[in-house]
Amino acid sequence: MKIFNTLTRKKEEFVPVTPGKAGIYVCGPTVYDYIHIGNARPMIVFDTLRRYLEFRGYDVNYVSNFTDVDDKIIRRALEENVDPFEISERFIKECKTDMEALNVRPATTHPQATLEIPDMIEMIRQLIEKGHAYHVNGTVYFRTRSFDGYGKLSHKNIDDLESGHRDEAHQLKVSGEDEKEDPLDFVLWKPKKEGEPFWESPWGEGRPGWHLECSVMSKKYIGGTLDIHAGGEDLIFPHHENEIAQSEAANGTTFSNYWMHNGFLKIDNEKMSKSLGNFFTVREICEKYDPQVIRFFMLSAQYRSPLNFSADLIESAKAGLERIQNGAEKLKDIIAKQNGKEMSAEEERILKEELPAFVDKFDAAMDDDLNTADAISAIFELIRFTNASTDENSSSEFAKKLYETLFTLSDTVLGIHPERKADAVSEEEVAKIEQLIMERTAAKKEKNFARADEIRDELAAMGIVIKDTREGVKWQRA
Repeated sequence: MKIFNTLTRKKEEFVPVTPGKAGIYVCGPTVYDYIHIGNARPMIVFDTLRRYLEFRGYDVNYVSNFTDVDDKIIRRALEENVDPFEISERFIKECKTDMEALNVRPATTHPQATLEIPDMIEMIRQLIEKGHAYHVNGTVYFRTRSFDGYGKLSHKNIDDLESGHRDEAHQLKVSGEDEKEDPLDFVLWKPKKEGEPFWESPWGEGRPGWHLECSVMSKKYIGGTLDIHAGGEDLIFPHHENEIAQSEAANGTTFSNYWMHNGFLKIDNEKMSKSLGNFFTVREICEKYDPQVIRFFMLSAQYRSPLNFSADLIESAKAGLERIQNGAEKLKDIIAKQNGKEMSAEEERILKEELPAFVDKFDAAMDDDLNTADAISAIFELIRFTNASTDENSSSEFAKKLYETLFTLSDTVLGIHPERKADAVSEEEVAKIEQLIMERTAAKKEKNFARADEIRDELAAMGIVIKDTREGVKWQRA
């Protein structure tokens, strides 16, 4: 498998630190509100990366954190007049609910920043001892110029960064807050403010800086060198750049061998913003669309490409998902008949000679920097092939083998269910629906088409769509 490494700006063969194992760290959300549709993209993309590596036989240690102490959390707590921990715990729970809806599997570990403070204090101690950090009036700063490789991930020149910080340096001097040795230095520990949560430290009561949290949690739960560090491209600088600097300065080892970043998500070709009125949470979107449609949409483009969220594209994703579901439904109908036929010689030849080509095409797409768009195209080709290769005379065993392949590629790897969502329909409703369908069938036989149309309308009013097929009448929720 080849991965585009942000660090080197080229595709590289994935070679893990330990053969057969893969340690992946993905920056998780700051839990002060419901996750928005932009948060969903890295969650879905890198959940798919994990699924594919496991499909390939890797033992994956997948770690994704929750930032549960932050200015935004504190601000929300003040607005609601509650403890900040009440806010973070509430929205961790809500985030997990939305992740489950999107079929994002729980991480191997979901560390929370507030539970790892002692290790953060220890890393700061190490950085101070090694001359990479310094303490001023309760704040600890990282000495950015002490790390020679600063800027290697974002490909920024440190001298250009310095010129960009000249105004900031001037402002600090004017305000009398010129505590930093260099404007490029960033915070590792900040002193407490009135009404904020705090922890004891050798530098006074306070809390850790955001960048430090991920460095500590990734090391604790994966190790000194990660195989893959992933997140949105907005995190490349300064967050991931600062993570590299403090981690490699403290540990003396490469922080991560591969860096993967997903592209931005726009809403109707505009940047998502509350001020523009185009800011949507996953919860809001899932009230309008099946979460599986959202997952399909997110995987319909290669992860590094920008992605535009619009009603038309979501409808297109809905249609694409239905193609998969219709193909699966046809195979399941054949399987359900249990016709007892033995596979024909032609069916056996197809399974042996033709079916593997679709799996190979799928694998080739996924091996090419997780190209889920081309992988979905391979699934569509598989569905066209199965539709052409099966009919009511096909053996149920043949249909089962085809279905198993479809299920593995779409569900096991991409997390896209090939079966329609089971809507909550009571036994009484099912009995009524099937009775109406029987009446409609009888009316059509009697050429009472007016009554047949009335029944179709009655079912539609109940939210039921019916379809006449060679196998009989099929129904589903609209």
